[in-house]
Amino acid sequence: MALRWSDEVDDIVGGDQVVVLAHRTPAAGVVLTPLTNFRCRDRTAATVTVNSSIGAPRKLQRIRADPRVALAFHTRAHSATDRPEFVLLQGPASVSDPIEDYPSHLGEAWDRADGARPTGALWRHWLRVYHTRSEITVATSRATVWPDLTCRGEPCVLGAASPPPAPAQSPPARGTGPRIDHRKAAAAIKSLPDPVLGWVDGDGLPCVVTVSLAGVTGGGLLLDAPAGLLPAGGRRAGLTAHAFTRHVIGQHQHVFTGWLDVGPSGKAVYAPHTRTGHRLPPSTTAYRLAVGFATRRGVRR
Repeated sequence: MALRWSDEVDDIVGGDQVVVLAHRTPAAGVVLTPLTNFRCRDRTAATVTVNSSIGAPRKLQRIRADPRVALAFHTRAHSATDRPEFVLLQGPASVSDPIEDYPSHLGEAWDRADGARPTGALWRHWLRVYHTRSEITVATSRATVWPDLTCRGEPCVLGAASPPPAPAQSPPARGTGPRIDHRKAAAAIKSLPDPVLGWVDGDGLPCVVTVSLAGVTGGGLLLDAPAGLLPAGGRRAGLTAHAFTRHVIGQHQHVFTGWLDVGPSGKAVYAPHTRTGHRLPPSTTAYRLAVGFATRRGVRR
């Protein structure tokens, strides 16, 4: 079945300010990264293009090595639409060569999403690496649309049919339990809106859904999701919660990788293994200083 998304889906794809990109790890896990949505899409070709600074090389390298990705349109914060649906686009991605001065390449689309471009030679020099970016173009093979942002209700599936349930994975050699302070992780997630969980689906593509924190046990975080939404058994999974201001100047995000175990009763326990994140005040100057430093450091590494 050829994929043609609806006007309602296009409103969301072309309206949301932030999306979550899900890409696979070499161990068949998933990393979830919030990205600014510059609303670049080709509805006829069913493609959506996001971008990433070359200061985040690991993500780009992994997508080049394994192009199976997903984009989750999961929050209406600062969106141009108030539609209620959760939209998940899955498919292969291609990564472009680095494009220097990407804001000029994108033009008005950059200004609408990221705010006015800086003026002055000093800022242009400081942000040169941050503004050197690669495009990630997702060729959508499946669009799954839930009636609301909590992923409750029967989804509408466009394009390729839904895959069979994802099989359980073999546990990692270092064990499945938490490797970081999971109670601090729970506190971080509880303080932020829009938590989403991702894992490798039955066809090898990442799947992403909304979850909520239901509590904490000795074995990890208790997650709540609609019945039957999460796959049974144990597997590697990514978890992300974040908040942002208009133009994504102010940011607060936490990105986890870890182990998800869903028992026969549907009880879901997530044991975080790694954690990254940052917090930026809603200050344009602080934002520019921080992203300039972080991307330069990423390239050096």
